[in-house]
Amino acid sequence: MRVLIIKMSSLGDVIHTLPALSDAHSAMPDIRFDWVVEDAYAEIPSWHPAVDQVIPVSLRRWRKSPVKTFRGPEWRRYRSTLGRKHYDAVIDAQGLVKSAFMARLVPAPRYGMDTASVRERLATMAYHHRINIPLDMHAVERIRLLFSRALNYPLPSSAGDYGVRNHLQPRGTDSLRSLIFFHGTARDEKLWPLEYWQELARKSATAGYKIWLPWGNEVEKTRAQNIAAAVTQAEVLPRLDLLGLASMLLEVAAAVSVDTGLAHLSAALDVPQVSLYGPTSTQLIGAYGRNQIHIQSPLGAENTKDAAAMMRSISSERVWDELQHILARAHSN
Repeated sequence: MRVLIIKMSSLGDVIHTLPALSDAHSAMPDIRFDWVVEDAYAEIPSWHPAVDQVIPVSLRRWRKSPVKTFRGPEWRRYRSTLGRKHYDAVIDAQGLVKSAFMARLVPAPRYGMDTASVRERLATMAYHHRINIPLDMHAVERIRLLFSRALNYPLPSSAGDYGVRNHLQPRGTDSLRSLIFFHGTARDEKLWPLEYWQELARKSATAGYKIWLPWGNEVEKTRAQNIAAAVTQAEVLPRLDLLGLASMLLEVAAAVSVDTGLAHLSAALDVPQVSLYGPTSTQLIGAYGRNQIHIQSPLGAENTKDAAAMMRSISSERVWDELQHILARAHSN
């Protein structure tokens, strides 16, 4: 059986889809997947052993010049790629109008969530089979349930398995006494204060840990440099792609993350992690996996609408205490 997955973005959403593939592959060992995904995240699906072909798209860029796009060579190549294989099913795991449009291009039974479950109700018009998925489930579990109902196999009772760690290789440096701090995020209100990162870096260095500081743009690079200025044991990494970050994560003792897609990458690789959240519901989209600790702001969303204040309410002492706890727990496993 060959299935086409439509899940184009974002980084966290793409990663959340991986356990559903592991479930399906376990239930039906002969199943194979192709995956339509934004080119920025095309590395991720290729890590899963049940994925044969990753079909990258640049929909975010294409939408800026739709007339030029639909008359151009990139679109023709994309349509040609879709037409080369027969698919037994198409699963829109995103539930948006844009993903439903992509699904509708394929002449195969199309599956997606129903109007009570989907993010954009108009998307359901593209599906032959509309599946009800409860809204109060974690994103990973919602997609697992969607796949099990679409492909007609029993949903496993065990926790989801991303299925990618064993297919990646560490960089080969001995950094198991290291921590990685994912300090950057696309939305400023999700940032943790710089001085708190510096305090955490000092506590970590005193305990004998090296601190790795990745970055993805110049603003994040400057923040990383400012964190590194607090202790000599901190190092700003060169700019890394997703595979480079994944290889780095395979070696560290633990990660500390704000609410960012890279927190989900860390969880997918079974890296012990403390992740920090303001108003985000950790029950619905918190980092999912083994050895994950979520610190939710002590200021409940019902008490304030100031997300930045919620992040400031998470002290470096609390984070350090939880980090020590998860390091000890991971070491005992």
